[in-house]
Amino acid sequence: MGFGTLLSSLAALVFSLALVLGLAWGAIFLLRKWQDRSLGPRDAERANDRPLRFIRALPLGQRERVVLIEVGEETMLLGIGAGGVTLLSRWDAGGAVTAVPAPAPAPPRPAPLGGDW
Repeated sequence: MGFGTLLSSLAALVFSLALVLGLAWGAIFLLRKWQDRSLGPRDAERANDRPLRFIRALPLGQRERVVLIEVGEETMLLGIGAGGVTLLSRWDAGGAVTAVPAPAPAPPRPAPLGGDW
């Protein structure tokens, strides 16, 4: 294998790499342009008027957190944990707190078989 063959193989490798990187960059550029064009002026205005808006989250533990969200004209404080999502408090547009019903109590445990010991 001569020096010329090695040089031509290296040049072909560099050219192929440049071609693949250029095609990837072009595809990303076109996808961004297509995405910007699909969000026209009406869609961009509607994007700011979403019915659900995340405001802030505060982690309380490894899996638990308190989240403040805005849904339309209401602001809600949610507790999120491994057991699910719980509504902690709710405010309307005027700042008045809406009563949140207390969670239902757990059902009583059945008596053990064989009676009390």
